[in-house]
Amino acid sequence: MALTKVTKSGITDSAIDADKIEDGTIVAADIAPGTITNAKLAGSIANDKLANSSITVNGSSVSLGGSVSAGKVQWQSVVTADGSTGTSATAGKGYFIDTTSAAHTLTLPGSPSAGDTIAIKDYAGTFGTNALTIARNGNNIQGVANDSQISTNKASVVLVYIDATKGWLYTNESNVADLGKPLFTSATGGTVTESGDFKIHTFTGDGCFVVSELGNSPTVPTGGPSNVDYLVVAGGGAGYSGAASGGGGAGGYRTTFPSPGCNAGAFPISTTTYPITVGGGGPAGSFPVSPVPGPTVATVGKGSDSVFSTITSTGGGPGGSNYFCGVLGAGQPGGSGGGGGQIGPTQPTRPAGGTGNTPPVSPPQGNSGGLGAYGSLTGGFYQAGGGGGGASCAGQNSTPEGGNGGAGSANSITGSPVTYSGGGAGGINATGGSGGGGNSGVNGTTNTGGGGGGSNTFDNAALGGSGGKGIVIIRYKFQ
Repeated sequence: MALTKVTKSGITDSAIDADKIEDGTIVAADIAPGTITNAKLAGSIANDKLANSSITVNGSSVSLGGSVSAGKVQWQSVVTADGSTGTSATAGKGYFIDTTSAAHTLTLPGSPSAGDTIAIKDYAGTFGTNALTIARNGNNIQGVANDSQISTNKASVVLVYIDATKGWLYTNESNVADLGKPLFTSATGGTVTESGDFKIHTFTGDGCFVVSELGNSPTVPTGGPSNVDYLVVAGGGAGYSGAASGGGGAGGYRTTFPSPGCNAGAFPISTTTYPITVGGGGPAGSFPVSPVPGPTVATVGKGSDSVFSTITSTGGGPGGSNYFCGVLGAGQPGGSGGGGGQIGPTQPTRPAGGTGNTPPVSPPQGNSGGLGAYGSLTGGFYQAGGGGGGASCAGQNSTPEGGNGGAGSANSITGSPVTYSGGGAGGINATGGSGGGGNSGVNGTTNTGGGGGGSNTFDNAALGGSGGKGIVIIRYKFQ
């Protein structure tokens, strides 16, 4: 008779062991919940009998039965900096960095998870000589999108990643002065020169000042400021044409240099592109004596504006001629005003000089032009124009000959003193103001914003001098 059932009482203790049971014979469905107690599990269950044979701790797989120190870092062999390559950090590890011979960069993981930990220790006590840079690798450090730098000897830190907002936070700091990496402003555009710790960008024509990085002082005391200094000079006005005309006013002169705080910059900037406009000098041209010209003539000969960011310097006003917009020989307004012109011997009123600092800014960008000639035949025919205004003083009133141009202002933003924005001389043997102002009949100097001199003859067809082109200069601390 076939054997269909073996009773429990028919099997002695330990008669059936693992070798007597074929793999797969007993499945989970054959075992009622709670049937097998801990007391029935003598010895151990091999890992290959389990669905999961390992666990993951701090991003690393650990076999069941293995050993790992949870919540601590695994310190690595000493990293010796040689100045050629950096080190890519791995979560859960600690790094002894030896910067005896060179500085070093430790790059944090690019895709960290919350709780990831990195430890760092100055191995040789030389971070003060050769600093360690901690590269953020796209994530914030202490909530700021800047790399960190450790520059104190015997320093040690522990960083833990928390989230996208704060990024990596320092949970332990020892012998650490300031963890922010010092940053300095970096930019391109124009002709770049250096003077000590400063870079100077000079624009003699239109262009762009492109800022790629900002200094982070005073956030990090050893960094550079995020401000710049500027000099913005507009184009000078023309010494208008016609007999012994008035001198052209200088282009508007605006500057922050020298700024307070050891020339650390007084104008805030951001990481963006700043279009730069450099104003041209006003053109000299023929000016009809009769009939009286219409209103459109008022703008002829005016210098063009120069622009950097929110700073606009206004072009110099042209000098006056025999008649100007129905006003006898008046100079025209601008950054500095043009000198009054020449009039006939029977006119009792001296032509006015153009008003400077128009439109008004503070501090003023220029001065007014001098008065023109008045009618008199006593002692000879002396009807000549007044001088154009300059950056530092007004144009001179006409004498029996032309009035001298007003003086410009000296500026050392480039590292050495240069004078800009001198007024043009009035017509007939007068002298232009220092800073590029043209003598009688002479053009203003290019890239100084100097005014052109009034015509140097009594010939109504004579030309005055054209105004000098302006300039824009930007300076900042780069180291």
